[in-house]
This record gives sequence, C-alpha cells and structure tokens, in this order.
Amino acid sequence: MKKNNYTKIAKRVIDLEISALKKLKAKINFSFNNAVDAIVNCKSKVILCGVGKSGLIASKISATLSSVGTPSFSVSASDCSHGDMGAISKKDILILISYSGETNELRNIIQYANRNKVLLIGIVSKKESILHKASDIRLLTPQVKESGGIVPTSSTSVQLALGDALAISVMKQKKFNKSDFKKLHPAGALGAKLKTVEDIMLTGKKIPFVKDDLEMKKALKILTDKKLGILIVQNKKKQTTGIITDGQIRRFNQKNPNLLATKVSKVMTKNPVSVEKNDLAAKALSIMNNMKITSLCVFDKKNKNKTIGVLHVHTILQSNIS
Repeated sequence: MKKNNYTKIAKRVIDLEISALKKLKAKINFSFNNAVDAIVNCKSKVILCGVGKSGLIASKISATLSSVGTPSFSVSASDCSHGDMGAISKKDILILISYSGETNELRNIIQYANRNKVLLIGIVSKKESILHKASDIRLLTPQVKESGGIVPTSSTSVQLALGDALAISVMKQKKFNKSDFKKLHPAGALGAKLKTVEDIMLTGKKIPFVKDDLEMKKALKILTDKKLGILIVQNKKKQTTGIITDGQIRRFNQKNPNLLATKVSKVMTKNPVSVEKNDLAAKALSIMNNMKITSLCVFDKKNKNKTIGVLHVHTILQSNIS
C-alpha cells in the first residue's frame, strides 16, 4: 500500500504563513507606536475580545500581556451582549480583533466602547469595516491567503504575531525583567530557574558561625549541631574571615593530633567563595559544580565582608534547580 506524503502540503501551509507575516511586517507603522504607548500608560486593564478563532487569539494575547506585567483578560464577544460588558470601564483599553471587522457580535461592543469613551484599539484587515472606522487606534493587518481556503490559518498567525509584538514592546518599555517575571511565575520549571540565592538560602540561627579565636573543641559541637558540614568563621567585627569544612578538619587532624586545642583561625580556609544574594540560584549551583564545593557564603552587595546567609547544594537541589 502506497504511503501518503503530506510534506508538500505542510511546506505550502508554512510558506503561506511566512508570506503573511512578511506582509504584516511591512504594515507596522506609527499606529503600532501609539498602541504600545497607550497600553504602557493604561492605569487599569487591557481587555481583548474577538469572535471565533480571533477570540482564541485574543485569549492568548491577553495571557501574554498578563505574563509580562500588564493586567489583562479576554471576554467572549457573545457574552458581552449578555452582561459581560459591565466588566469594561472607562479607564480600560479595549482591543477588538477581527479579520473582516464586520462581525455582528462586535457591533454592540463597538457601540458600548464609543458611547462610554473606552479607548478602542482595532486589529482588522479591512479599512472600510465598521471596526476600523470606529477604532481610536487602528492596527491594519494584511489581507492574506488562507491555507485550504476554508478556515483561518494565515490570518490568525498574523493576529498572534502582532499581539506578541505588542506585548514584548510593552514589556521592554516598562523594563519588565527576569526578577519581575519570577514574581508572577513562582511555580514550575521556569519559576525554579529564576529563583535567587536569597529565595532559598539559610539565614539567622541556621548559619554555623564561629569566632576566629574559638578552640576547635567547641567549634566541633557547633558543626555537629548545625548539620551543614561547614563552619563560617568571623572576627570580632562579625566580618567573615574564613570557612571550615568537615573534610578540612579530617585532613588537619591527620597531620596535627592536637586538633581540639587548636584555634579555629589555624584550621580555616581564608576568603571563602561567596555569592551575592540577588544572584540566580542556578548560577550559584554552577559555581559549586565548577569548584567542586557544596556550600557558599552569601553577602549583600552593601557589605561584601559580612555573611548574611549560607547556600548548601542540597537546598538548591530540593528546590528543583539544575
């Protein structure tokens, strides 16, 4: 039995969508700048709405805007005619998406926006349409050839790309960064990758501090109690002067039988490897792996000589950071 080969169809679909996106790129103009500025300066919510496949694109764009720090939600065009328009206020921005701009379900929403002076951004392909004429800011998309000629394909790709361009432009203008993103995405693999050292470090009484003039006999008790396998050595000014690991203690004891009476300062390694509290935990793990160590001192950039936390490799791995 002869096997069907659909690769030609696939490539044709992709070629049509690439062509559509190139046409969209050529249409980007000052209206796009106006739309970005309006969204950046919005003091309330950005609400998106469309009909059919355009409605699904509206939901995706809304989700992207919310992900990068712009409060947004999408509404169903049909539900708007049955009470959901009450969720739209004068301070909001309304983005309506339609290929033709003549969809009946949008007419009531357009009238509501114009009557209540809600800023309306229209994403539409036809200049003569009701949506294009009624919009305060008009984002004209190209008229494109749909793959198969029946369902929206190239046109929805264009709408989605334009929405992504708006969201990323707004994000850049607002200077929304990884730290901001982490606050909105605390869970999952992405949230784990964006965790900082401060998020997971051990602090306060969990840090195994010892004074540099303390005898090792007493220091070993602290080492046992804290159960981290390290000691952080401080001077009288509470500045970090060194670190002692259980491995160091074993090696020192092999050469010096009088370990218990030895001062901590004689056993420690000076200038312990440290990281700043705002560094990514993933970066800290990389340092540990490269240097073959299991713990790092943590400092605040205001005072690099003072340890404010300890980061242990087990803590990082328990946080699903890799």
